[in-house]
Amino acid sequence: MGLTKSEIFSDKQNRLAGMMKALAHPARLAIIQHLIKTNACICGDLVDELGLAQPTISQHLKELKNAGLIQGTIEGTSVCYCIEPKAWNYYQKEIGALFAAYKGGDSCCG
Repeated sequence: MGLTKSEIFSDKQNRLAGMMKALAHPARLAIIQHLIKTNACICGDLVDELGLAQPTISQHLKELKNAGLIQGTIEGTSVCYCIEPKAWNYYQKEIGALFAAYKGGDSCCG
């Protein structure tokens, strides 16, 4: 059996692509921005904040958690979410390096 497309890329490239895929939805960006703004664990106010249904919010939280961008802790009957600091620092460094690698100059495309 042949290689899957992801296997021809480095672990770092696949990890960064997974994070970008998780952020490639406006609702997920809004969730991340809200978590950053509040700088606390958020339990139930995302539905009120974003105006989306609870199942929709839960699905987006699952995607963000699977990408390692957020973490959840159980408090009573609810799960509270916050930014996962180690992953956030890793991605911040990697995206910064990606953008810093381009030094600019004359455009080759006109």
